[in-house]
Parts: sequence; C-alpha cells; structure tokens
Amino acid sequence: MYPASFKSKVKHLSLALFTAGMLSACSEAPQQQAGFGMQPAQVSVTHVSTQSVPFKIELPATLLGDKEVEIRARVSGLIESRNFDEGQYVKAGHSLFTIELKPFELELEKAQAELHAAEANVAQAKRERDRLEKLKDERSVSKRDFDNAVSAYDISLANLESAKVALNEAKLDLEYAQVKAPVSGIIGREKESQGSYISGPTVLLTELTDTSFMRARFGFSEREQLAMRKDVELGTLTLPKNNEFDATIILQDGSTYSEQGKVNFSDVRVNRFTGTSELQARIANPKGELRPGQFVRVQLSGAVRNQAIVVPQRAVLDNGTGKFVYIAADNEQGMKVALPAPVEVGEWVQLDGQNMWVIRSGLQPNQPVIVEGMARIFFPGMPVNVAAKGE
Repeated sequence: MYPASFKSKVKHLSLALFTAGMLSACSEAPQQQAGFGMQPAQVSVTHVSTQSVPFKIELPATLLGDKEVEIRARVSGLIESRNFDEGQYVKAGHSLFTIELKPFELELEKAQAELHAAEANVAQAKRERDRLEKLKDERSVSKRDFDNAVSAYDISLANLESAKVALNEAKLDLEYAQVKAPVSGIIGREKESQGSYISGPTVLLTELTDTSFMRARFGFSEREQLAMRKDVELGTLTLPKNNEFDATIILQDGSTYSEQGKVNFSDVRVNRFTGTSELQARIANPKGELRPGQFVRVQLSGAVRNQAIVVPQRAVLDNGTGKFVYIAADNEQGMKVALPAPVEVGEWVQLDGQNMWVIRSGLQPNQPVIVEGMARIFFPGMPVNVAAKGE
C-alpha cells in the first residue's frame, strides 16, 4: 500500500502533465491549419488594349496552269509525225503534229490553177466588153449584146474573188496540217499516235500547260464574307483596294512558297452545293516548283483589323462549353482572385513572333487578363498573387 501523501503527489503530477499536453495541442492547432491552407496562385497579367492588327485568311486551294490548252487539229487526215517529246517544254509556234501534207499541197495547186483560170476569164471578158462598147457607139451591136458582155465581165470578177478565197483556204489548210503550239508551256502525253486518222477538231491530240504563272483557285464561304462586310460597315475591318488581297502559297509540308501573288478574280455567284464563291489568285512560277493539280493552302493578307483587342493564345482556355480567360479582380474582402470571363474569339494573328487571339467580345480595354500561371488556378475565385513586371 502506498502512503496517502505519495498518492496525492502522483495525482497532482498527472494533472499537471495533462494540462501541459492540452496547452501544447492548442498552440499547435493554428500552425497545422496554416500549413494545410491553400496559398494564392502566382500569376502574371497583361492589361489589354486596342490596336490595329493584320487580318489574314487561310483557305485550301487547287493549283492550275496559267493557260491549259487542248491541242486539236483543224483539219482531218492521217497523223504523219509527232514532233515533240512528252513532258518537254515547247515554245509557242513549235510544230507538235504533222498531218499528211500531200493532199493539202494538191488542193493548194488546184486552187492556184483555178485562180489563173479566173484571171484569164476576167481578161477575156474585159476585152469582149471593151470591143462591144466601141461597136455600141457605132450602132453596130445591139444593146442587149453589150449588156450581156458587161454582165459576163462582172461575173468573171466575182469568180476571180472566189478563186482568191479558195486559194487562201487551201494555204490555211496546209498550214493547219502543221499542228503548232499556240502558247509556250509543258506538253502532255499524246492522245493519238502516229499513223492514226483524225477527224479534225473533234479529236483531242494532247494538252499543253503554261506554268510560267499558276492560278490558285479556292472557295470562300458566304457566311464569312457576310461577316467581313458587316465588320467593314462597322469600321472594324479595312480591306485592300479592289479586294486585291496578297496571296501566299503554303505547301503540303508547311513551308511557304517564295513568290507572292494577288487575288485577281472573285466570282459573283455562290455555289448552291457548297455555299462558297470562287476566288482566284495568280502567282509567278519561274522555276516550275508549283505544278497543276497540287493541293495547297493560300493565305490572304492585306486587310487590317482596326481597334482590336488581342491576348496571347495561351491565355484563352476552353471549358467544353466555350472559351474564356481569367481576370485578376478584387473580391469583397479586397483580395485578388481569378474570375473567368467568357469571350468570343476571332482569328489568330502573329505579333512580334507571338501567337495571339483576336477577342471579338467579352473583354474591355485595361482589364487585367491572366497570361501566366493558369495551371495553378484550381477553381474560379481562387486567390492569386499578381507578380510585378520583371519578376
């Protein structure tokens, strides 16, 4: 058995230890809460402003030669020879096919002979008319005989003109028997071979493409054109003079073609199947790098978006229902918090090597848009710490 005095000392010691433990626990609780509390997210902001930025459009396009010519013979006959190598460059006036010449040479000789005969008839009719005219003055010939002589002379003159026309036609047919290139360009493969009989222009012989310049044809949707017209009326968009956009070709590998062209045609009609109207740009192709039939993208530039609000592309987020940005705003307690602001975006632009979104609605000038640290914002209204410039 322990004495009463010992039990009393133990009781007082236990109470003292319990009290000390409680005091220690109470002093550590705030520290633990502070340790598990969420710190403000470190972010950077930019104060948006309005500025004029380039307006560009990028559309899929198909390339065609500047001139694409179907080569056909204007006369019928047997193909005597082919005077080109398939795929070679030929100059305008180069003989491509020769139709058998002998029949046309004979027709030419016949036409020349008929012309000589017509000239002789004219001379004879003139002499007869002059002779009867003298006899008419001496009243030795009837007026009827003289009138017949005059008519015969007039008819011989008409026959002479007809013979001249026939001769020119024979010369032309002989020339057409040499099927020549109407323009300079790259010749395609032959459609009819040597020895084949062709029935004039109904038969396609080959095709010739002028590739010194190329045409890029592309469709532009009516909806986008209407939006552009509305922006022009509101003064927020300025188009190039006569809508002559500069055209840059972007190839399949993403590289940019060195030569720049101009839009030189815009169809007034809208395709009822696609809802687009056709445009065309003409681009120089001195080295033959572009080829007909290529699928490329054409970038149209030269327009200016006036007083536009732009933000870096990384600042624009998407929550599945639309795009938004975070604004660094003060809450009721005066703390800086990240508040989402839904925005309507326009086109992409590049300023000083940085990709930017044009914001069509949802932002006002001078609003502080968060551009760095969005990954640290876990929920709308989360406290943020805005870094000073240069941090």
